[in-house]
Amino acid sequence: MGQLSWLPLLAPLLLLRPPGVQSADPIQVFVVPHSHMDVGWVYTVQVRQLLEEGRLEFVIGGQVMHDEAVTHLDDQILQLTEGHGFLYETFGIRPQFSWHVDPFGASATTPTLFALAGFNAHLGSRIDYDLKAAMQEARGLQFVWRGSPSLSEQQEIFTHIMDQYSYCTPSHIPFSNRSGFYWNGVAVFPKPPPEGVYPNMSEPVTPANINLYAEALVANVKQRAAWFQTPHVLWPWGCDKQFFNASVQFANMDPLLDYINSHTAELGVSVQYATLGDYFRALHALNVTWHVRDHHDFLPYSTEPFQAWTGFYTSRSALKGLARRASALLYAGESMFTRYMWPAPRGHLDPAWALQQLQQLRWAVSEVQHHDAITGTESPKVRDMYVTHLASGMLGVRKLMASIVLDKLQPQTSTAASSGAGPAGHFASVYNPLAWTVTTVATLTVGFPGVRVTDEAGHPVPSQIQNSTETPSAYDLLILTTIPGLSYRHYSIRPTAGAQEGTQEPAATVARTLQFGRRLRRRTSPAGRHLVPVANDCYIVLLDQDTNLMHSIWERQSNRTVRVTQEFLEYHVNGDVKQGPISDNYLFTPGKAAVPAWEAVGMEIVAGQLVTEIRQYFYRNMTARNYTYAIRSRLTHRPQGHDGELLCHRIEQEYRAGPLELNREAVLRTSTSLNNQQVIYSDNNGYQMQRRPYLSYVNNSIARNYYPMVQSAFMEDDESRLVLLSERAHGISSQENGQVEVMLHRRLWNNFDWDLGYNLTLNDTSVVHPVLWLLLGSWSLTAALRQRSAVALQHRPVVLFGDLAGTAPKLPGPQQQEAVTLPPNLHLQILSIPGWRYSSNHTEHAQNLRKGHRGEAQADLRRVLLRLHHLYEVGEDPVLSQPVTVNLEAVLQALGSVVAVEERSLTGTWDVGMLHRWSWRTGPGRHRGDTTFPSRPPGGPIITIYPKEIRTFFVHFQQQ
Repeated sequence: MGQLSWLPLLAPLLLLRPPGVQSADPIQVFVVPHSHMDVGWVYTVQVRQLLEEGRLEFVIGGQVMHDEAVTHLDDQILQLTEGHGFLYETFGIRPQFSWHVDPFGASATTPTLFALAGFNAHLGSRIDYDLKAAMQEARGLQFVWRGSPSLSEQQEIFTHIMDQYSYCTPSHIPFSNRSGFYWNGVAVFPKPPPEGVYPNMSEPVTPANINLYAEALVANVKQRAAWFQTPHVLWPWGCDKQFFNASVQFANMDPLLDYINSHTAELGVSVQYATLGDYFRALHALNVTWHVRDHHDFLPYSTEPFQAWTGFYTSRSALKGLARRASALLYAGESMFTRYMWPAPRGHLDPAWALQQLQQLRWAVSEVQHHDAITGTESPKVRDMYVTHLASGMLGVRKLMASIVLDKLQPQTSTAASSGAGPAGHFASVYNPLAWTVTTVATLTVGFPGVRVTDEAGHPVPSQIQNSTETPSAYDLLILTTIPGLSYRHYSIRPTAGAQEGTQEPAATVARTLQFGRRLRRRTSPAGRHLVPVANDCYIVLLDQDTNLMHSIWERQSNRTVRVTQEFLEYHVNGDVKQGPISDNYLFTPGKAAVPAWEAVGMEIVAGQLVTEIRQYFYRNMTARNYTYAIRSRLTHRPQGHDGELLCHRIEQEYRAGPLELNREAVLRTSTSLNNQQVIYSDNNGYQMQRRPYLSYVNNSIARNYYPMVQSAFMEDDESRLVLLSERAHGISSQENGQVEVMLHRRLWNNFDWDLGYNLTLNDTSVVHPVLWLLLGSWSLTAALRQRSAVALQHRPVVLFGDLAGTAPKLPGPQQQEAVTLPPNLHLQILSIPGWRYSSNHTEHAQNLRKGHRGEAQADLRRVLLRLHHLYEVGEDPVLSQPVTVNLEAVLQALGSVVAVEERSLTGTWDVGMLHRWSWRTGPGRHRGDTTFPSRPPGGPIITIYPKEIRTFFVHFQQQ
């Protein structure tokens, strides 16, 4: 035997079967042995042999089984791409089926995502208990899911929802007080029992009880068969952490299955070991007509009336925010490195080191998409591991980005610390990771109250300085910047001698602060008697001086004023299981309506040339010395000579929440005069919107009307729409007409044994700083702005900040690097150099693997991964919803001459011309067969992208 190497299995699930398959009969049972574990270790040679024999199958194939409610589509694609790239590079295989059995609810983005990845069928499990019961009764657990209203059948996928037993073997058997079918018992980690006797081991199969085991299994099979259309039944054998002692399991399973097959005539059942692919192939061969499910999702998810799994939409908000910031930094680092390498590297950067930094963050961002990671449903120790991995990866990519920038700058920008003198000032390089020209205000923290900011040519730059809200004795420096797509601007920042308030240009203007004292909450006092206006060119925000709360917003284009008031409230929840239902990391179970979390509000208005800020501080009572909550609202003034449409049409808000008292769940409630009828819209994974009407339940209506918001939400009436854009996931709800509330933070403790055993009590004492952008206006205005503004929030320019030595630096000019620009309805979803070592030609790659050449291949630095995403739905906007045609040679000319364009599947492992996904019969006129992607000119640089399409390419440039 040749040398063996250890490899991590990236698939969340491995499906194994022993050699040999028995014949089928009346009810054919496909027994799928599985262990719901996320990481295993195997030998490469053994794995290849098992794959070739059909005894091992990788399903999903990503880094993790990602959550579907609170993850962003871009991060879902990343973790799938990383896993698929590894599996294809290592074994030459491409997963064709998904097994999403544990995410807490199902998103309508999922069928589109998995169809684009090349999957032929999808399996899920966790949907609301009421709905699952109804679907079982109607034999509707299998269907063709068309998740996107714009793509429809183009990216549909056959979907199987597991029945009420979910992905576990039934544990109860009538003839024993032990669990059934789990002969290896319950896993004990990290130290196994010394005698090999594990808790709750099932009674071994013997001649005396084998008939009883068979009758129990067959009875369960027949019960489940009544819930499905075909005589084929999927029987998952396993559960969490099962098959840790597979030999014990199979030693009991083999004789049991042999017994059933030898008694098929009397039992009416035949059974065979199978992989998930075996089951779906058998279904597909039947050519049954399946019903179609449209673009609606399966959220929220409840397991019983007082178990609404809507708390995890917000749990561990700090981790959710860190994960999205890491994703945004990775996105910027990928394109920055690609631009550094093409058309030719300039500088002394080691590409292998650079790829290591990117790879480390790719894997950290991928792993935190797990359904028990970004959800906040892990223990503190595991949370700390995710944070460490993310922080380490971010540090590496920041070092990479700093190295690239320093290669562009002259030696004078080296830090002053090396010369022994204090810094003479700072330099700031601002990188725009989007393929659009962006006008924005970059914020930096400096240690002096007066500064002069100049650009690459030495010209003064509009800027503003004000006291920092977070750092004592420091100042926020705001710089107006316009940056072309995938390009830089460089600024020199120097203190002005003796600068105080009133310093004249070209120094930064000093913001003027108006102080408003604490105001008591007055529930019955007349509103709007003393209103203070704060305006920019798009909005006037009116503040009630009697309460220091927002009163209303006037929007210029529609000339309409909408009442808007914001406040913080808290749900008080139970932590004692003896007293009733509890909230925990997963569940949100409020006993009654939320109550105000403040009695007094202090306010400052900080007015400047670029920006006016409203700072509101919420105190629990009039005697409190420290505030628990705060809102910092920013309106930016439209700059002359700049395209500031996106900048003007948003109210940027940053909140401070915490530390909370125990068993409190904090929400920001925005009450308006909009007649929304308690209907809101929130997104699936930043990809598409779902209508969320308020539904009344006998019990737990508050929690069961909470929905996930990953990137955006809105409410509307006949005249106006209020849009909320978010940089992290939250729970969101409309509990009254005209209201929308966003859950910001949770701190919980309970005495439920299971939670205590796994340390899942969420005693989170952190202070969180989530950000929302508000857009108010007509339907047409907000429809045009919402998608682009949401992307702009997720991918704000990256600021790299350093100290200057005594001499002025020679900064590169703003036009030294040509921009990369796309039309406004196209988003550059990724531009990167993955560094994969496999050939794009599948036949060639398979031959290399058979020859054992994989380890000799070098990272391919010439292949550039490009992915484009049309942001708009069909009919969403009269202009931006149109198909758009682009010439990739022209778009990418800044990177060099394009010599070849290969269109690939979503994760890059398939040539789309070779990808033939299964078609499933859905009605008259449609027949079983193969479908392909829409007919397109092969390999050409001119492409047309239709609404909501996501297209992936390998681009090859001419070597210089």
